[in-house]
Amino acid sequence: MSDYEAETGFLGEWGRFQKQVFFLLCLTVIPNGLSGLSVVFLADTPPHRCAVPAGANLSAAWRNSSVPLEDDGRRPSRCSRYQLRAMLSFSQSGVEPVDVNLSAVPQEGCVDGWEYDRSVYASTIVSEWDLVCDDRWKNPLTSSVFFVGVLTGSFVSGQLSDRYGRKVVLFVTIAIHAAFTFIQSFSTSWVMFCAAFFIIGLGQISNYMTAFVLGTEVLGPRVRSIFSTAGMCLFFGVGYMLLPLLAFLVRDWRTLLLGLALPGVLCLPLWWYIPESPRWLLSQGRVEEAEAIIRDSAKKNKIQPPATIFSSSYNELQPKRRKALNICDLLRSRNIRWISVTLWMVWNMVTIGYYALSLNTGNLHGDAYFNCFLSAVVEMPAYALSWVMFRWCSRRLSLFSSLLVGGVFLLLVQLIPADLVFLAISLEMIGKFALTIAFAIVYAYTTELYPTVLRNTALGACSMASRIGSIIAPYFIYLRSYSVSLPYILMGSLTGLAALLSLLLPESFGMPLPETIAHMQHFPGCCRKTPSKTPRTEEEGNTPV
Repeated sequence: MSDYEAETGFLGEWGRFQKQVFFLLCLTVIPNGLSGLSVVFLADTPPHRCAVPAGANLSAAWRNSSVPLEDDGRRPSRCSRYQLRAMLSFSQSGVEPVDVNLSAVPQEGCVDGWEYDRSVYASTIVSEWDLVCDDRWKNPLTSSVFFVGVLTGSFVSGQLSDRYGRKVVLFVTIAIHAAFTFIQSFSTSWVMFCAAFFIIGLGQISNYMTAFVLGTEVLGPRVRSIFSTAGMCLFFGVGYMLLPLLAFLVRDWRTLLLGLALPGVLCLPLWWYIPESPRWLLSQGRVEEAEAIIRDSAKKNKIQPPATIFSSSYNELQPKRRKALNICDLLRSRNIRWISVTLWMVWNMVTIGYYALSLNTGNLHGDAYFNCFLSAVVEMPAYALSWVMFRWCSRRLSLFSSLLVGGVFLLLVQLIPADLVFLAISLEMIGKFALTIAFAIVYAYTTELYPTVLRNTALGACSMASRIGSIIAPYFIYLRSYSVSLPYILMGSLTGLAALLSLLLPESFGMPLPETIAHMQHFPGCCRKTPSKTPRTEEEGNTPV
């Protein structure tokens, strides 16, 4: 197979066509940033206490003292109250709470429901369906259902994209994401909310990964490195920063979901401005369609294309290239198998740390909206630094260093005294900063390691494997109820292990994208600067080595 980048080099790196593809694909991920962590506000648990029936004939003093105190009298109980019959008896006899040994008064559960503090949220799904006390397990499960959808989307979308094309899958999943966010706002039960959340997760990861691969394949080497690190991630970060601002203005969860659905709808007209990947068309033997896109690109860049753009070798390989590869090919040979397994473990551990820290913003000291905004702002310089590292530094060492820094700072959090809250938050944000760099790098690094014939499938498989981490990430935060330090110890340890595993991966810095499995670098830790010299035959497009 001829060198695609050499044959399309006449287009230049940064003409009107490349700018159009770059910015429009980046725009499609802003809705992802808006909705990806929306559960922080949709499912936040406001302060609550057991309700006392409005018609109960209780004195004001007994109504105010109806809930026992916990934690050495520091806060009212969330899940129990004094027995209503006993309080009625005391109230009707004229006895005041100060005259009674309250510890001897029998208690009961919140049989009449709960009263929620409405000062921060008008409503959340927790206050809507009382996901507290005996049903509090449903809260982290809500996030996990979303990430199960992300796992499913990672599995399905990569293979669909490699088989049916990047562009079709991109816009179908954008539509699915927007439509089910709209439907979710009319949920009549927690089960219906979770069912819609599953589909939203499926659509969200599918359109993000497809846009990521499409841009990687269309853009030239220099612009590709900016797009795959700073470009996509910065626009995701913009959406993430807009989330707490929108949530601050819209305090009702149903109305907030309607606002989250709108950006996806606005992205659909971009169908007429974003092209299919010429690389993918060539891998399917559709040379004429690929040439048509390149000629249209040359026209936009005001460049005269050559009479023949792609060599006859593409036509010669056409029958073989039509054979579709699938996720099983990621494990078929020893070399690609070990690269895949190592990447799956690294992705999984990075995802645990990133999402656990992101979901934890509601538990930090201070205002939840400000903490979420701060967590989003921290990502912006992280994405910029990830581009600098990806542009000039070794891929493997960049990933290793960012993971190591993240792991060390997360382990340090649990050593901070309880009264130094802002120091602990600062260390957590530095850990989030380092993990964000690692997340941006591992996405771009993965697309460089795998060939065109499997790139979207491989990225989908890595994302799918990592969703085990995102599914259990909410439960890492749930461990705070047993020990505040335990989540940080686990996250820091896993992040450090991921740093060590990343040293086993091949180096891809300064190398062209592999087109077939035979052109991949070798595991472990290969540092060669030239692709494999294995003779390129007609069969190598689908035959592993």
